[in-house]
Amino acid sequence: MEIRTAQPADVAALRQLIMTHGPNDWNYLPPDGVEQTLSGLASGTVQGLLAEEQGQLLAVMLFDRSDAYPAHRPADIAAGEAAFLIEAVVSRDAAGQGLGSRLLLKVCEILKQQGCRWLCADRHQQNAGSAGMMQKADLQELESFADPERRWSGSRMSTVCGRCL
Repeated sequence: MEIRTAQPADVAALRQLIMTHGPNDWNYLPPDGVEQTLSGLASGTVQGLLAEEQGQLLAVMLFDRSDAYPAHRPADIAAGEAAFLIEAVVSRDAAGQGLGSRLLLKVCEILKQQGCRWLCADRHQQNAGSAGMMQKADLQELESFADPERRWSGSRMSTVCGRCL
């Protein structure tokens, strides 16, 4: 398996992976938001890591240098040192094998090398797969809140997670 940086040329394959394997009761994937993120990848404002095996795309992590939840960022870390995990999708064929955690740990390494000191992400409160991936990468739960516009199933709550890098 190869883990590599996502490139603008990967956008079509990433769109296919995200829209085929990402939708479920726990994920918020509005098509316009996905397109905005992929446009950011194409323009260089969004970064990504992907995993492939024998030419088959298995997983992607898309992230940027932004401060999505400033209230949760530690006081000694500047907003410019923060990053946000925008999207994490693992194909159904590769789910449950720790690939998401491996990619997320690699994202943390890359961001740290770039001088980033804080990473946060959000997920559906009841998304056990995402929760496990984040826990294995040392992201701690920081807050859960009602989020009915983005969460239409289960508790309808989002959980913010974060870690120092």
